[in-house]
This record gives sequence, structure tokens and C-alpha cells, in this order.
Amino acid sequence: MDQQNTIYYPPDSDLDLSFTSCASSSTTTTITTNDPTTLSARTSLARSSLTLSFNESRLSSTSTSAASSITIPNIHLRPHRRHDNPNWTAIKAAMTLSSDGALHLRHLKLLRLVGSGNLGRVFLCRLRDYDHANFALKVIDRDYLTSKKLSHVQTEAQILSSLDHPFLPTLYAHLEVSHYTCLLIDYCPNGDLHSLLHKQPSNQLPLQAVRFYAAEVLLALEYLHAQGIVYRDLKPENILIREDGHIMLTDFDLCFDTDVSPKLENRTNIKVVSSRKYSCFSDRRRQRVERITEFIAEPTDAFSRSCVGTHEYLAPELISGNGHGNGVDWWAFGVLIYELLYGKTPFKGRTKECTLQNITSRRGVSFNLTEEDKDKSGMAEARDLIQKLLVKDPRKRLGCSRGATDIKRHPFFNGVQWPLIRTYRPPDLRGLAIKRSKSCKAAVSGVMSPRRRRRRCLWKKISNLMRIKGSSNCNFNCNHNYYAC
Repeated sequence: MDQQNTIYYPPDSDLDLSFTSCASSSTTTTITTNDPTTLSARTSLARSSLTLSFNESRLSSTSTSAASSITIPNIHLRPHRRHDNPNWTAIKAAMTLSSDGALHLRHLKLLRLVGSGNLGRVFLCRLRDYDHANFALKVIDRDYLTSKKLSHVQTEAQILSSLDHPFLPTLYAHLEVSHYTCLLIDYCPNGDLHSLLHKQPSNQLPLQAVRFYAAEVLLALEYLHAQGIVYRDLKPENILIREDGHIMLTDFDLCFDTDVSPKLENRTNIKVVSSRKYSCFSDRRRQRVERITEFIAEPTDAFSRSCVGTHEYLAPELISGNGHGNGVDWWAFGVLIYELLYGKTPFKGRTKECTLQNITSRRGVSFNLTEEDKDKSGMAEARDLIQKLLVKDPRKRLGCSRGATDIKRHPFFNGVQWPLIRTYRPPDLRGLAIKRSKSCKAAVSGVMSPRRRRRRCLWKKISNLMRIKGSSNCNFNCNHNYYAC
């Protein structure tokens, strides 16, 4: 076995956890850096070899505060993820068997290095004596970080501890050992969306797959904005794919917190309803007025002057340095959809400087349309959504004032039942191994299975026989996050 990939475990001590992981130039580890001062934020690099040793027994001479942070790890329970997440079973079992009822680094068994980044390294690990749950351990050596990056580490740990969403990571434990910060989170075996994209023909995804991933990313951004968190680092490299094929947004070190004021807004919607009866000569139509109450929680007052992110995804107002807000996430969302559809970002130039000039210029987004694209169903709606998201004036950009509520109503997402999106079947793509669930519905493609089509026809017949006149009743519209009355 190669010495560089060997992991050593002390067999006769339950206090020591040591591992050696060396990365050479031949190691296939992708490092994505978010520092705008680097030459390229999307370049694969190789870090020098580094040996990390965790030894809790040698920390007895450290300060009392450090020792207390080790013996009493921070376990973060999540009410909405606790019942359907088998990892919590493993965590509880380890804590039950622990002498002090707490989780320690000695309970973890590191398997291999899975990635490195701007702040630290990520390892695949399992709990000792429990091989049925995989975790990702993000290890950050604070001695090698500047004060600015240390603040990013604190920001990420704080945000991870507050998240509770199916498309965002779960923080199972936050351990502070000596000069190391360790974050135990979900492991995604299918890698990131950037790697998956480059396994596809022409580095492009089918339209149905783009709609699926875009819808899930949209819900993740909606949740973050509702918490007052501006993400600022949206890109395919930060979109991981879980074992079941659904996404998980990661890397929150570039986020910033702000205040958000949730509110309810009322509006009216006029729908044309068919009143066709069982006759060859009658086909009357009538208008139905719906009173709709929408929930909106968008940090419209967010403001920052920091220039952070990946240069191909930077919004114009962020590059200018005059200040930016929540609109940078919706700009990056438009760039993401464009890259998934066309295999490249919309303003990419020959150099980094050319890319930034293209973003800040007055030139709008352009599409290299083929005859196939013109005739393909749904492409016109996708281009229209991208154009509305890539408006260079953030005051006119879609989503900046009302957030995901307006984006969900765009025709590109017609047919998406937002409350049921976790039950959708992920798309079948080259290089993607998915663990299927029996409860998965058809993918977000607009094509129904024969069984579902027959069931819908049956309900149509029943509704024609029991048509309700008037508009005084209330119903829930699954395509939006509002109630229609």
C-alpha cells in the first residue's frame, strides 16, 4: 500500500487519534479558493505535504478553557433533520458508549482525504465500531490562517450551527482541539456539481436536470436569505450531491449576516376557468379572482463592501466596490443556470481581467443559439429567466426586492410542486450513482408516468362532476409559497 495514503491508528489507546495525510503533485485533489487575490479561483492546485496529529492526552497542559471545549463538545440537534437522518443514530450511540456522554475526536476513524480548500482539509470519516454512517470532517489549522481567515472560520461555524434545511449541511459536532477547529458535517459521495458537469457531453446538462438542480438551489438560497444570510459564494463547486441525488450547498465562510424583516403581502390574481359542460355546443369560460397572501423574507437592507467570491460569478456591484447586498446571490444564480445549460459562464474572457471587464461593461448576456435550442421546449423560458437575473442594475434584478417568491413564479419553474420537491426523482446523468428511494416521484421534467396520468384524468372527471361555483373557497397553490383564497 502506498505510504502516502496510509492512515495510522494507535491500537492500544483510546485517547490518541493520529493520522497522516500527504498530498503530492500526483494527488487528484481539487482545491477551490475563494480569495480574489489569487490567480484563478477555479484552478486545481496541489498543497505541500502536511502531517496532522490529534492527541487529546497531550492537551492536559493547556488552558482550562481549551480543555473544557474538548471534554464537552458542541452537539447540534436539528428538529427537522433528526428523524429521517440515520447519522444521528450513530452519533447518539457513540455518545451513549462514551464515558462522559460526549463526542470526542478519539471516537472518529478517518478513512481518506476527500478535498482541500482555502481554509482547511476535509476527510471522510466514520465513528469507531459503527460503519453504517459516513461523515465529513473539516479540519482547520488556525495557526496557518490570517486574522481575516480566522473570522471566516468563525462565521462558517456560527452559520452551520444555525442551519436546519434538507439542502444545507447538518453540523453534528463542533470540536476545538489545540489549534485545530473540527466541524463534523454530512458526507456527499457523489462529489460536486462542477465535477459532474464536466462528465457530461459538451459539459452541459439537459434542461430537465438544470431545472431540478436550480429549483433545489433556489430553495436553499431562500432559506438562507430568510435567516438574514447573504451567501456570496454560489458556484457549481460548492453544490455537493448527496447519496440520494439531491443537492447540498456548502462552504459558508464568505457569508455575512444582516437583519431581515419577514412580511406578508396581499395581491389579487385573475384566472380564466373553463365552464365546459357535457354538451357539444356549450363552452363557457369565466374569470375567477384569487386573493393571495405571500410570505416574503428577503434581506433587502443587506450591505457590505467586501470583494469576495469567484471572479466568474461576481456581480457588477461587487466588483465596483461601492457596496452590495442580497442581489449578488441572485446574479450568481443566473450565472449558475447559464453554466449548467451552456457549459461555460456568460462573461468568461481570455483572462481574469477580461472576465471582470465583461461583467462590468454595458454589454448584456448573449446566447449562442442553435436551431436545436430555438425549437427545444423550455429553452426560451430559461433564457428569459437568465436575462432577468443578470440585469446589471441590482434595483431592477429579479429577486432583489421580493426574493425567491418572484423567481418561483417564473414560467421556467412551471410545474414544480415546491412542497414536494424532496420527493422528486433526481435526473439520471453520466457519472452519477444514486441510491433510489421508493417514495421518489418523477423528475421535474413535465412528463408524467402513465399511472399518474390516469390518476389525474380520474380527478379531472370528478372535478367536472363536482364543480364548485364561485370564488369564496380557499386553496393551497403548490407552485408557490402562498395561500390562495
